Amino acid sequence: MLGNQIGTVKGKRLVRRVLSINPPTAEVSFEDSGEIVGIHVTGMGTYTSAVRPDGSILGTGQGMSLTDDGEALTWTGHGIGKFGPGGSVSYRGMLFLQNTSKNPKLAALNNTCAAFEYEVDPAGNTVSTMWEWK
Repeated sequence: MLGNQIGTVKGKRLVRRVLSINPPTAEVSFEDSGEIVGIHVTGMGTYTSAVRPDGSILGTGQGMSLTDDGEALTWTGHGIGKFGPGGSVSYRGMLFLQNTSKNPKLAALNNTCAAFEYEVDPAGNTVSTMWEWK
């Protein structure tokens, strides 16, 4: 069951590179910032996207978000995506969160699964929203 919204971060796709043409696979890196459980964070991540025969995209990634106090929340994730108009991309999937924070709000996210929506517009702007999966 989906629980409370954990947070929203917005950012920019920075780098794309082709890893393979059979199947078509790209690596993407991004930076973002926003709030997670009400705490301001700046983050970064990298994911690979493989285009499947039906045109859907299988994504696998990892990253981290840092608080202004220097604490880290790390994640790994998997999602299914699709291409949209003008080169936009939309993903839905799961993140697996870890941290060693002393902040009770962040500490509560350790070993949490989070459902996510991740959108990239044609200009490379990103928005990611996460919900706790209970």
